[in-house]
Amino acid sequence: MQNYKEFFKGKKITVMGLGLLGRGVGDAAFLAECGAHLIVTDLKLREQLTTSVKVLEKLSARQGLDKIKFVFGKHQLEDFRNRDMVLKSAGVPLDSIYIKEARKNRISVEMSASLFAKLADIPMIAVTGARGKSTVTHLIDHILKTAGRKIILGGNVKSVSNLQLLKKVTGKEIAVFELDSWQLQGFGDNKISPHISVFTTFFPDHQSYYKNSMRNYFRDKANIFKYQKKGDVLVTGVQASSFIEKWQKENKTKIKSKIIVPKSELPKSWSLHIPGEHNVYNATLAVAVARELKIKDIVIKKALQSFKGVPGRLEFVRAVKGVKYYNDTTATTPEATVAALRALGQEGDIILIAGGSDKGLDMNILLKEIPQYCKGVILLSGTGTEQIKNKIKNSVETKSLKEAVFLARMVVQKGDTILLSPAFASFGMFQNEYDRGEQFMKIVKNLK
Repeated sequence: MQNYKEFFKGKKITVMGLGLLGRGVGDAAFLAECGAHLIVTDLKLREQLTTSVKVLEKLSARQGLDKIKFVFGKHQLEDFRNRDMVLKSAGVPLDSIYIKEARKNRISVEMSASLFAKLADIPMIAVTGARGKSTVTHLIDHILKTAGRKIILGGNVKSVSNLQLLKKVTGKEIAVFELDSWQLQGFGDNKISPHISVFTTFFPDHQSYYKNSMRNYFRDKANIFKYQKKGDVLVTGVQASSFIEKWQKENKTKIKSKIIVPKSELPKSWSLHIPGEHNVYNATLAVAVARELKIKDIVIKKALQSFKGVPGRLEFVRAVKGVKYYNDTTATTPEATVAALRALGQEGDIILIAGGSDKGLDMNILLKEIPQYCKGVILLSGTGTEQIKNKIKNSVETKSLKEAVFLARMVVQKGDTILLSPAFASFGMFQNEYDRGEQFMKIVKNLK
């Protein structure tokens, strides 16, 4: 591994995006500890980021580090000149004038996940996809740990700072990363891809960001395999494989890595405790990775049986008076919510809590499935909800999650299911999708 302290020491770095999830804070704290001179800039106001700012200010005071310059409510072109590096967060616009300014001035633009990959220099398994990437990532992590392997879990994982993970690297670990399309921009910029890549599914998502261009969305996703070399491995689900084949034809290129497309089924004697056919699909991808690493089937089987799923993804919360409650807050696309409905459809009639902020996605697939599985729909207010609320029978709109649960309880009967599976982004009513899920969990756990 490259000496990261020496790499960052004395460098003038602009951190673009602080956020509230802990990732930006952790990255900025790491850079400050390494002796970098930081400017932290975020479009949010200082009042919105008070918690994050206090962490960094206390760190600087306690350890006697250089004072961090903060810029809130705007970005300034001058902060993207005369710097050694810009560390950008996920979601920075593709046409950002500030990133263009940095590159015009020959300043290195980095992202934390790809920067970890370069500096750690350890084998990396990475997972992307429109759906299933979190479950597959955590299942791979669980299987490998069950097999006794040393793992560093990172990427698009809640509250995890990828740069802080460099402290854990000894050279004996395998990095297992979940990567969204934004984080993969960093891999594309550095012309690197993970040693073992998994591409789960490809459906429309983030179309507001990509300006309704599925081609641009796939272009970022493709960085997970684009720069793989001979000896590397690409595991892809059947659903995603056709898009990868199309990409090869359009770009008149052939992927250099070994491609594995497993069948979407598990051995009959194996059991999986997380519900839904989509999770069987996910499990086959994780199994393919494990087998590629020469892990024995008896160990894989044991790991599958003990895997309890990922928080916020079809997470069973509790049963109250014969009614089951599930937290599926990370379902932010119509396909994800459809998968949840199909997975729980056998458990009884469903009261669906959905709605939120628009992402520019076609909701027709969800609108067609709702009548088959749902006896009622409670819609959380938002720009996306405005587009569908008049198209759903037996639905009501509410401005609070607490009221949504209350209204759902008014119509349920013993044996029914109340499912939070929004199909939309969380912006507006919540800080993020995790906040939405945590509020739901708290409400349900306090029910009597």
